[in-house]
Amino acid sequence: MWPVKILSLDPEQKEMLIEVIEKLLKDKSTLVAGSVVMAFEEVCPDRIDLIHKNYRKLCNLLVDVEEWGQVVIIHMLTRYARTQFVSPWKEDDGLEDKEKNFYESDEEQKEKTEKRRKPYTMDPDHRLLIRNTKPLLQSRNAAVVMAVAQLYWHISPKSEAGIISKSLVRLLRSNREVQYIVLQNIATMSIQRKGMFEPYLKSFYVRSTDPTMIKTLKLEILTNLANEANISTLLREFQTYVKSQDKQFAAATIQTIGRCATNILEVTDTCLNGLVCLLSNKDEIVVAESVVVIKKLLQMQPAQHGEIIKHMAKLLDSITVPVARASILWLIGENCERVPKIAPDVLRKMAKSFTSEDDLVKLQILNLGAKLYLTNSKQTKLLTQYILNLGKYDQNYDIRDRTRFIRQLIVPNEKSGALSKYAKKIFLAQKPAPLLESPFKDRDHFQLGTLSHTLNTRATGYLELSNWPEVAPDPSVRNVEVIELAKEWTPSGKAKKEKPAKKFYSESEEEEDSSDSSSDSESESGSESEQDEEGDRSDDSSEDSSSESESESESDVENKRTAKSSSKAKGKGDSEDGEKKDEKSETSDSSSAESSSMEDSSSESESKSESESKSRKVTKEKEKKTKQDKNPVTKDVSLLDLDDFNTVFTPIARPTPALSPSLVADLEGLNLSTSSSVISVSTPVFVPMKTHVLLHRMSGKGLAAHYFFSRQPCIFGDKMVSVQITLNNTTDRKIENIHIGEKKLPTGMEMHVFNPIESLEPEGSITVSMGIDFCDSTQTASFQLCTKDDCFSVNIQPPVGELLLPVAMSEKDFKKEQGMLTGMNETSTLIILAPQNFTSSVILQKIVNVANVGVVPSGQDNIHRFAAKTVHSGSLMLVTVELKEGSTAQLIINTEKTVIGSVLLRELKPVLSQG
Repeated sequence: MWPVKILSLDPEQKEMLIEVIEKLLKDKSTLVAGSVVMAFEEVCPDRIDLIHKNYRKLCNLLVDVEEWGQVVIIHMLTRYARTQFVSPWKEDDGLEDKEKNFYESDEEQKEKTEKRRKPYTMDPDHRLLIRNTKPLLQSRNAAVVMAVAQLYWHISPKSEAGIISKSLVRLLRSNREVQYIVLQNIATMSIQRKGMFEPYLKSFYVRSTDPTMIKTLKLEILTNLANEANISTLLREFQTYVKSQDKQFAAATIQTIGRCATNILEVTDTCLNGLVCLLSNKDEIVVAESVVVIKKLLQMQPAQHGEIIKHMAKLLDSITVPVARASILWLIGENCERVPKIAPDVLRKMAKSFTSEDDLVKLQILNLGAKLYLTNSKQTKLLTQYILNLGKYDQNYDIRDRTRFIRQLIVPNEKSGALSKYAKKIFLAQKPAPLLESPFKDRDHFQLGTLSHTLNTRATGYLELSNWPEVAPDPSVRNVEVIELAKEWTPSGKAKKEKPAKKFYSESEEEEDSSDSSSDSESESGSESEQDEEGDRSDDSSEDSSSESESESESDVENKRTAKSSSKAKGKGDSEDGEKKDEKSETSDSSSAESSSMEDSSSESESKSESESKSRKVTKEKEKKTKQDKNPVTKDVSLLDLDDFNTVFTPIARPTPALSPSLVADLEGLNLSTSSSVISVSTPVFVPMKTHVLLHRMSGKGLAAHYFFSRQPCIFGDKMVSVQITLNNTTDRKIENIHIGEKKLPTGMEMHVFNPIESLEPEGSITVSMGIDFCDSTQTASFQLCTKDDCFSVNIQPPVGELLLPVAMSEKDFKKEQGMLTGMNETSTLIILAPQNFTSSVILQKIVNVANVGVVPSGQDNIHRFAAKTVHSGSLMLVTVELKEGSTAQLIINTEKTVIGSVLLRELKPVLSQG
């Protein structure tokens, strides 16, 4: 991310940084991809031309990039796809938009129709992006799943977007912060495409343990998913929610019932009756919210619900919530002609309590008085004038202004203007019913999963999604020139037909190759070329053949053909390890051919060297290819095959190897690939971190320090143990210049200290990293932890289990390494296990709590194996727990570091013994 920092410090360097980003985008490493795309998004997000050539590479690398890099790349590719491909929703839009524009001519209408009829074909690069992101829906990282979900939502065909629903519902098992973001996005999606989440309706039912923010979002989604089929189930669910102790949630549920009533006309009356029942609830907040929702529902059908209005008028004596009282007064005022006996009496009661009412209620009392004055002035004229006089001297200027306005409008006098004629139309005009909509309706113009979508306002740095282009830009800009080095990967049969090109391998190998093998240098490895040459020489030295070996050679060639085709499917020349594995398989094939062709000479064939058998194998493969090139199988080819087999058993005057067959077998196992696979560090098994006190707050004059071992490879050195130190300021003043002072370390021990901390605020905390090379010993590292004013002597002594790094190895490798670490390198003891410690999961937990070891797969239920290596020297540490009959078990530790092995044995024994 250094380009972003440079740009913030010196904006003039932008062009230079773009050049650097362009070069880094061409890098094929998955470690680079995420960071460089992040830099691209910050420095030059509008330079889409830099992505063209790297688009397919980024799509293919996506699965292997680290998780946070995946998030950045997916968001960038979503924006890229919206600018480079045509909309996959065109067919759907065409079906919906059937109405002809009034001003459109017939020809224009015909052109549009022809465009719609043209079948949509998805661009292969568009399909590549959708296909390569699909596996990431199973990612452990919620941000990655959310990124893929928004990509499918914004750029995939609507018929394919449904695949994301199951993955998003899975995220609802995460912590509340993740749930909040996911539910917000589902709420937006469920407005437009209800069918995606209808199968998972029960996943959005509210739990008693959910926080209020999660409950509210789930209610929102349930409302969006409500339809005629499931509304009865949802209403039963809502009845339970209304009884919740969380009053804010109960009020939100009542609003939800109101929205369901307006959206689904079949249940409007049912919902209204249910809300009226809630008016007798003991909870004032529930009653108040019910009044507000009923008021909105009655606006839709005012003539049919006079009894409900009468019932609500009686509630004025008991309801104290201002919004509810104001809603009842508004309803009575709007329907004053339908309740002519009740309305004047309500105004009388309100005039009594006018001075003590809330401002919102006072405004509705004034409105009610004005409406009754216009419709029933005989009964309410004096009462209205009394209320207007009270309002004239009210403390709130809004109420005083409203009073003056109403007086001039309804009480005619000489100064009254022309508006007084229309007072009745102004106050008693028909009001439109309120539209109850989802608060997430307008969020769909923000990209899902972004901060802007969460806040429902444009955040700094937000990059808008562009509209789909009418015509797709030229797709050839994403084509990349094919590199000529790809010839290495062509099948050998095809490579032989080409002209010999430059040599791929080193000059020393080329000098050893004959003219025969030089034509194969593009498709065969250097070692195989040498074997070809040796096989040719052996062919010349033996030309006698027998009919018996002919029949065997024919069947063997057929077997070789099958083996050859399977081995060629794998790429050659990747690494020396790959070549060695191929050579091993060739050796085993040729040795089986020897045993099947002549039993009486088996002792002689065993003494042959490994290279001879490989040369015979390669020679036969070459001759087999020659036979395939010529369609008819002639006698000459058969004779060549016979010669090939005779070379195996023809006596040749050369010295016999001095190695015995058993020693040769041992030497075959000594290859670099095996040893490197044994000493490969693996991810540590998760255990709760044990924190140790480094400096107590009383001793440190308010500065407290704790440390723990992170069990990860140290970034400061391969031989160092990673130590995390947490510093806390428990005082009410700032602590300045926290640093490491004098170090008192044993001989050979080294320490990489953290950078000085300028200041630590009161009640502040900071975690820093250190690296300590303990030289594979449990000696104490002593040093001084200093501030601006004081120095404190502290010590770190590592448990023996923290001097290890976990190693991944197979059971076969474990046994092999264990066989070489016997005698003095082996320490064992017999322990009596506690009954509850006999399961594999408990043994694993006990072991990894003490030592940072990796688990080795075991084919036996009673044997548990663990492997690690020491941080400093890299020596293997092999731990075996073998369960015996009864309650006993044998604990074995094999290592060159016998002292560490003995200490580890002493620490593991009591842990496994006790319950």
